[in-house]
Amino acid sequence: MLEFLNDINAQFCGFLGINSYMQGVIVMVCINVIAVLGMSILTGFTRLFSFGNAGFMSIGAYTAAILTVEFNVNFLIAIVLGAFFAGLIAYLLGSITLRLKGDYFLITCLGFGECVRVLFNYTKDITGGSAGYPGIPNYSNMLFCVVCVVLAFFLAWRLIHSKYGRNLTAIRENELAAEAVGVDAFRFKRMSFTVSAIYAGWAGALYAGYLMYIVPSSFNLAKSCELITTTVIGGLGSLTGSVLGAVIVTVLPEIFRSLSNYRMLIYSFAVIVIIMFKPSGLYGYREFSIKRFCRGVKKYFFLAVNFFRNFGRKKVTEAGEEESNK
Repeated sequence: MLEFLNDINAQFCGFLGINSYMQGVIVMVCINVIAVLGMSILTGFTRLFSFGNAGFMSIGAYTAAILTVEFNVNFLIAIVLGAFFAGLIAYLLGSITLRLKGDYFLITCLGFGECVRVLFNYTKDITGGSAGYPGIPNYSNMLFCVVCVVLAFFLAWRLIHSKYGRNLTAIRENELAAEAVGVDAFRFKRMSFTVSAIYAGWAGALYAGYLMYIVPSSFNLAKSCELITTTVIGGLGSLTGSVLGAVIVTVLPEIFRSLSNYRMLIYSFAVIVIIMFKPSGLYGYREFSIKRFCRGVKKYFFLAVNFFRNFGRKKVTEAGEEESNK
């Protein structure tokens, strides 16, 4: 099936004239969208901040890579197993740490992400250590990644708009009030943490299948910070905002590639600006709506028409006054 998708992708891109560079950008956008969707479920709808999702990405990436290369497992099955293993680790970690209050959970996740990276560095016989793990089959083509994004967004949308998603939102707004009406806050926070890790593992497996070579340093603390920053920029509590944020954060460094060394500085500045002028993000607590978009376009269109009409009348009036004065 994957070979069939590769053939369709080659024909499709050849027909539209999409070169390999553009395909790579689209693939990276898709991978980041999936990872940020998981972070949005955790942070945007449960108000839990985690600096360990890069660790879950690495678990999914190395699991899928090892299963594919060493055991000749089908890449689709390897993706499922990589995401499942990341979710299992998150479930066990959440069972221990989610009872912690305040910043302790965040610090624990940060330590977990760094421990995973160091562990992969020192297990040279299994992961290749700091030299990396090569020889991964290139199955993450553009078409396959786009299909994965559509599926990931559909599943996240169904979850958020179900009774489970409403319970997550209730916990985000007021955890004590949610528990008072019978919501098991610990259970649902653990569910949110597990789903977020599954999405991160999914994205990591696709990342390994695209680059065909992974190293532990690709999943460091900066990657976790990037995921959180993207979620904040797109808008907390908005899936479509998360998608928009992932697209912006992935595409802009390609446009301003000469400033790539200052990427984290630009991210930090963008977060500060958004917190100051739009604290909820670009689409905070709202979803993209075609009707709202059309109303906005119509509104600004008529404002522009009225502006130029009044500007034209002012010019005509000034011309008439000049003629009368003569």
